[in-house]
Amino acid sequence: MAKLGELKTQTSDQLDDRLLDLKKEQFNLRFQRASGQLANTARVRQVRREIATIRTLLRQRKGAGAPASS
Repeated sequence: MAKLGELKTQTSDQLDDRLLDLKKEQFNLRFQRASGQLANTARVRQVRREIATIRTLLRQRKGAGAPASS
């Protein structure tokens, strides 16, 4: 799992790519769990949390670029 400091230094495009990779991994993990082949059950939680972290960073960056509404 990537550290928050490492994720903050990446560009938005890099974060989008990482998010796509994590979503694919999450899909594969769900399939493995459903078929009983999942060896590392903790990885499901790690991926879910990293997805949430990246989405939060992207949302913060998008909000920082927009003007404040009154």
